[in-house]
Amino acid sequence: MIVIEAFQWILDNPGNFFSAFNRHVLMCAISLGIALVIAIPLGFLVARSRRGSFIAINIAGSLRSIPSLAILSAAMPILGIGLLPSIIALVVLAVPPLLLSTIVGIREIEPSILDAANGMGMGRGDILWQIEAPLSVPSILSGIRTSAIQLIGGAALASFIGGGGLGDFINAGIAIMNMPRLLVGALPIALLAILAELLLGRLERSLTQRR
Repeated sequence: MIVIEAFQWILDNPGNFFSAFNRHVLMCAISLGIALVIAIPLGFLVARSRRGSFIAINIAGSLRSIPSLAILSAAMPILGIGLLPSIIALVVLAVPPLLLSTIVGIREIEPSILDAANGMGMGRGDILWQIEAPLSVPSILSGIRTSAIQLIGGAALASFIGGGGLGDFINAGIAIMNMPRLLVGALPIALLAILAELLLGRLERSLTQRR
């Protein structure tokens, strides 16, 4: 009955719902895109350096241990409230899994493959684009899947710092003790996370088999 009431509210208020839904997806997409631009090049840069990868892995591990709400709360006194600080906080949330998966993907490549490439006279750039990048794609996709799911859930908390999105319905439902209103936000977030898991997981398995 509560779920039916939630769907009825969506049908009665499509403008409010889809405005929040689109903002939620936009926050996740922009944050993931920025995180990809930061984490993947950085991962390729430090992966072959013992010291560099050690520092990067430890920093990423430390950031992963910080709760999502703490990252968002820390952004508020520095950057204020609204969409921009929410995106910046979500980027901080998304970078660690991407960085770790990129480093792992490169370091799992058999050294004999790289030795053979060097023996064939391939340059550093050729090895990067023709060997390291293709072979590390499945691992990178695993990081993208993890980051995407974390962002979909973390973006719900962006409502606390004025980011908007589906989290507004959850907060409103809690504030007025209205379960249907809470589910208006919670159910789409859960469905988005499941969809991201299924699609990216299938793509990852497909590329792993090809590899």
